[in-house]
Amino acid sequence: MKSPPRLVVVANRLPASRVGEGAGARWERSPGGLVSAVAPVMEERGGVWIGWDGGAGPAPRPGRAGPIEVRAVALSRGEVDRYYHGFCNTTLWPLYHDAIVNPEFHRAWWDPYIAVNQRFAAAAARASRRKGVIWVHDYQLQLVPRMIRERKPSSRIGFFLHIPFPPDELFAWLPWRSAILRGLLGADVIGFQTQASAENFVRVAKRYAGAEGTERELTIDRRSVRVMACPISIPSAEFEKIAASPSVRRKSAEIKQQLAGRKLLLGVDRLDYTKGIPLRLAAFHELLQDRKLSVNECVMVQIAVPSRESVPGYEETRREVEGMVGRINGEFSMPGKVAVHYFRRSLSREELVAYYLAADVMLVTPLRDGMNLVAKEYVMCRDDGTGVLVLSEFAGAARELRRALLVNPRDVETLKKTIVQAVRMPEEEQRMRMAMLRSNVRRHDVHDWSRGFLEVLDE
Repeated sequence: MKSPPRLVVVANRLPASRVGEGAGARWERSPGGLVSAVAPVMEERGGVWIGWDGGAGPAPRPGRAGPIEVRAVALSRGEVDRYYHGFCNTTLWPLYHDAIVNPEFHRAWWDPYIAVNQRFAAAAARASRRKGVIWVHDYQLQLVPRMIRERKPSSRIGFFLHIPFPPDELFAWLPWRSAILRGLLGADVIGFQTQASAENFVRVAKRYAGAEGTERELTIDRRSVRVMACPISIPSAEFEKIAASPSVRRKSAEIKQQLAGRKLLLGVDRLDYTKGIPLRLAAFHELLQDRKLSVNECVMVQIAVPSRESVPGYEETRREVEGMVGRINGEFSMPGKVAVHYFRRSLSREELVAYYLAADVMLVTPLRDGMNLVAKEYVMCRDDGTGVLVLSEFAGAARELRRALLVNPRDVETLKKTIVQAVRMPEEEQRMRMAMLRSNVRRHDVHDWSRGFLEVLDE
């Protein structure tokens, strides 16, 4: 049987970091869902990962991170500001997340977006062999599929969008909407987290790019483009293994002991305005004020991973969250019992799993999210069958994790009632719900996602 062609992955960030200096410098693989998904496939068929190392200036030399060949794309300081912080994270990110904050449309950011996409496309074309398979990822690189096709017309090109694709009423705001759509339609297969996002894309592709066809297949320039919903997942077995580790179990027991045996309500989020952290804190604050919950019974732990802090909206979110934490603690904490423990830092996967094991209730309440893998990680770590997941209706994961307690995070009264329901839920009901959630995540793990997408692309 003929082996499949090697894979070229194109993503904004590399799957590894450069550590050490001089002759001893090496690439060290980074943790992350996409890396976990794609690394086994690249090990099987060989491949190259094109991406940015996060810095400004010349790109580091190519190398290897395990089975993955790594090739970096350089960005100047101006491109980091205008392409990444500007167009990607101040125009596209808020627009694609339901305009939770107003997106900004600056013409000076568009040309750097084109230039950086051209650089990624050129690097991918150089790395790809004739009739190669190229998989492009996410909103930072939406022009790349068409740019690659212009250079390598015989390539099989896939694109996957990890964030939501907005409804046509919002997408229509974008001055460069037709160019973005033509860029995406250069792919042979375009994947989205949910069916709703796929349908949104089909509508605007017909309206603004002249495509024709059905919800599953579009035609443009006498080419067929497959459109599909394929929700991403997590490496289930890896999380189960970490959760069973004696050292992680000990750490989890220490957390419970330090919190004086109170029920733990846990939030784990990037410090991003889309994640709904202020509304979550407001709900907890009001429950304490209403005496529906008390600090003798419950404690909230909010882990907030720093994110894009040079972008103004993110700094405002940080100030709001930290101000709310201070007010709640000032009003309700007592000696030895803090109401909210707030950590603004990244934790290792092992540390996170220890908190997942310790948490009686997991609060995943984004205002809008493409998927949200934290919800799936929590579920797979709950190997004793207990624990309650409170999940926003507006996370892509809600389409799969229907036995969670689903909630509209903007409806603070209902969110409060749902948190109390989660805290008081009988263990028998917890086990029934968690068994179904775990079965769902285990059945559709991240390796199924990557292989499933590539099978369609290889056809």
